[in-house]
Amino acid sequence: MVDVGKWPLFTLLGAQEVSRIRQACVFGTSANEAIYITQDDEVFVFGLNCSNCLGTGDSQSTMVPKKLDFLRGKKVVSLSYGSGPHVLLATEGGELFAWGHNGYSQLGNGTTNQGVSPILVSTNLQNKKITQVACGSHHSLALTHDGEVFAWGYNNCGQVGSGATANQPTPRRVTNCLQSKVVMGIACGQTSSMAVLDNGEVFGWGYNGNGQLGVGNNGNQLTPCRLAALQGLCVLQIASGYAHSLALTDEGLLYAWGANTYGQLGTGNKSNQLSPVHIMAEKERGEGEKPAVGSKRTRENTEEAWHRETDRIVEIAACHSTHTSACKTQSGQVYMWGQCRGQSIVLPHLTHFSCTDDVFACFATPSVMWRLLSMEHDDFLTVAQSLRKEFDSPETADLKFSVDGKYIHVHKAVLKIRCEHFRSMFQSHWTEDMKEVIEIDQFSYPVYRSFLEFLYTDNVDLPPEDAIGLLDLATSYCENRLKRLCQHIIKRGITVENAFSLLSAAVRYDAEDLEEFCFKFCVNHLTEVTQTAAFWQIDGNMLKEFICRASRCGAFKN
Repeated sequence: MVDVGKWPLFTLLGAQEVSRIRQACVFGTSANEAIYITQDDEVFVFGLNCSNCLGTGDSQSTMVPKKLDFLRGKKVVSLSYGSGPHVLLATEGGELFAWGHNGYSQLGNGTTNQGVSPILVSTNLQNKKITQVACGSHHSLALTHDGEVFAWGYNNCGQVGSGATANQPTPRRVTNCLQSKVVMGIACGQTSSMAVLDNGEVFGWGYNGNGQLGVGNNGNQLTPCRLAALQGLCVLQIASGYAHSLALTDEGLLYAWGANTYGQLGTGNKSNQLSPVHIMAEKERGEGEKPAVGSKRTRENTEEAWHRETDRIVEIAACHSTHTSACKTQSGQVYMWGQCRGQSIVLPHLTHFSCTDDVFACFATPSVMWRLLSMEHDDFLTVAQSLRKEFDSPETADLKFSVDGKYIHVHKAVLKIRCEHFRSMFQSHWTEDMKEVIEIDQFSYPVYRSFLEFLYTDNVDLPPEDAIGLLDLATSYCENRLKRLCQHIIKRGITVENAFSLLSAAVRYDAEDLEEFCFKFCVNHLTEVTQTAAFWQIDGNMLKEFICRASRCGAFKN
């Protein structure tokens, strides 16, 4: 499952807010801005707000999400962003909205005034239903339901496709070779534009200094030019990076061309390509290519995957902000190449990811999203999700624990699989094996519930004071991982008021690392700690031991 938490910006949001997200996009020159749409079709933005790209009506940064009321209830179908940044957004109803940087009229409203709030782009688009948008650094493209392409904004290299190099202040239909064609997909590099037709032909226009148009030379094209090298192939998808391009055919073949400074073409070298080159051919993956670092597959299994029949590619990924490329195969393998956290990966490298989006979250610079990310899932749940969902479920449980007069519903098989203590308990010579309800009196309800929930989820969510009780349980049941989790929670939640209680518990449960941590905290805050109730309630022996140990550390020197 895609996790927006892999993008640092989204760690600012609480779990409840994240759970409401249906679509999201992280953008900006340093990945410092984000937009997301909730299940209720409310649009929120937060971040640095460079060039008013959040559309909040002001130029203020905000770490607290702000709602764009102008877009309430409008389902978003396509979103793209430029380098200014400016933002384009298309709704299900075919409306086009724009905001942000407008120094080159890339918002399409005929001016160069900054767009502090979303504006409806309508000039020359009346009765046109917009289905897809794409942004270059400072120019914009929109695709209509009828397969027409409109372009506007910065045009120094012909990226608007008008036949000239004057900036285009409002949307203008891209004609010439596309006049009677039906376009089904668009993409932008920094200063170039691409279109794929319904018959699988590909056209490019704009800057071509690195060969990113794939037309066989490096001269700029002021109007759309067909990629003759792809003749006879039916292209389904195109993607453009900063100065390189990718194409995916209906046979699952991948072609790349353009800039290759970081190996973003995946050809095994760093030479630019003026025409499309077939990459990810089986022989290229088999010759000397080793499994990716971090791959969970065994060496044998990976090499078998390398040499078997070609696993066709079903998705390609790139965006104009980065020099990174990625793809996904039919069997779910995700490869990446190009710039990877400052390093150059010149051949497609197998990752342990399950989606191309994660490549950009973890490896790209900046770590933006290459598309509007959808969090909508089908009804299929993974094993982990299913277990989490069924914890404390009376409908499916076959066993109850009674703690402090409250029931916790569980599944005997899950407990046996996850915990050695229960595996021993549920054997025929234990009386508990025959019971439908097991009474627990040595631990509190929050502690025991948290323990059982940990067996279903691998997570613990308790305040440090309750984590002490869970630490006791983890010690009793020999659950070492849970013990470490509890210690982490306690370290994170230590305060002057609870420090001595936590130190006492660490000593009692023989948690040496935690004991050392709490002891140092107490010494560092000695005056305040000695004035707390917890300090004065401690038994004499431990108090003497603490004073002796603190004195050895020089705590009482004048």
